[in-house]
Amino acid sequence: MERIFPEPAVLSSAALEAELLAAPPENRKSNRPWVSFNFISSIDGAASMEGLSGQLGNAWDQRVFSLLRQSADVIVVGAQTIRAEGYGGELLSPAAQAWRHQNWLAPHPPLAIVSGSLNLDPGLEVFTKAPVRPLVLTISSASQERRSALTEVADVLNVGEEALDVDRLIGELNERGYKNIHSEGGPTLLGSFAAANRVDELNVTLSPLLVGGSARRIAHGAAGEAAHSMELARILKADSMLFLRYVRPAG
Repeated sequence: MERIFPEPAVLSSAALEAELLAAPPENRKSNRPWVSFNFISSIDGAASMEGLSGQLGNAWDQRVFSLLRQSADVIVVGAQTIRAEGYGGELLSPAAQAWRHQNWLAPHPPLAIVSGSLNLDPGLEVFTKAPVRPLVLTISSASQERRSALTEVADVLNVGEEALDVDRLIGELNERGYKNIHSEGGPTLLGSFAAANRVDELNVTLSPLLVGGSARRIAHGAAGEAAHSMELARILKADSMLFLRYVRPAG
C-alpha cells in the first residue's frame, strides 16, 4: 500500500494499521461525537454491482474496510444494507477484538440499524447471531406490531417523529457513550446525514471498474439538497484502487 498524500510513503502492514486506527486528528473536541462514513464507488459513480457493494472491492478494500470499523464505538447501517449484505455474526476478527481490549474498548462495537419502516425480520442472523444486542433506530410513526417483534431481539429507539432526525440520532448514541460513530451505508443514510451537515469524515474507495447500468451513487436524497464542502486529508493507493479520506473543514 502506498500513501500518495499528504506524505508519500510505502506503508507496511503495521504502518497501515497504525494510520487507520489512529484517532481522527481533526476531532479536537473530546466531548463532541465524530461521525465517519465508509463507502466504495466505481470510477463511473456506481455504489454497487449486482446489488452488492462488496462486488466492487478486493482484498485491499476489505482490509481498509475492516480497519476503519475496528476502532468504532458503534457501527450505524441502514436497513436496506442489512437486508442486502447480511451482517450476521461477529463483525471483527479475533485480532481486532484483542486490539480493542488492549485499547480499553469493548470487544464488539454494537450495530445500530436505521429503519423508518421497521421492515426487518427478527429472525435475521444480524439479530440471532449478534455478539452484542443491536440497536434499531426508528421513528415514532413506525408500525407498533413490528416494533414489538423487534424489541425481543434489539433495543428499539425513536430518533424522529415522521422522518429521521439526524441530530436526534447522534444525540441518542452520544448519550449511550458512543462518540466515535462509524457508518457503512447505505446511500439514503449518507444522503440524510449530508443534508443535515453531520458528516465529519468520509472515506471513499475508488474501484477501477466501469459498471454502467442504473446503480445508485453513494449518496441519495431529495432534490435540491444544499452542498457542503469537505477537504481531502489522505490518498492511499493499492494496485489501481484509490482510498480517499475527506474531512469537514476546520471551524
